[in-house]
Amino acid sequence: MAFDLMGAHEIGERLNGISRQRVYQLTSGDDFPAPVAALAQGKLWLASEVEAWIAARPRPPRPR
Repeated sequence: MAFDLMGAHEIGERLNGISRQRVYQLTSGDDFPAPVAALAQGKLWLASEVEAWIAARPRPPRPR
């Protein structure tokens, strides 16, 4: 069985190119899913859990 995984880079891309520092802030929050692996290159998360977290976040208002 294969699982789709996301690292910090993919999370940043998925969140419209936010900075690496902002990804670290978000992934350190209590409401962010726990990583499924911690490798020398960084932590990995299940893509489905990250997508669910993104969907549950309130969206900022769009500029007019």
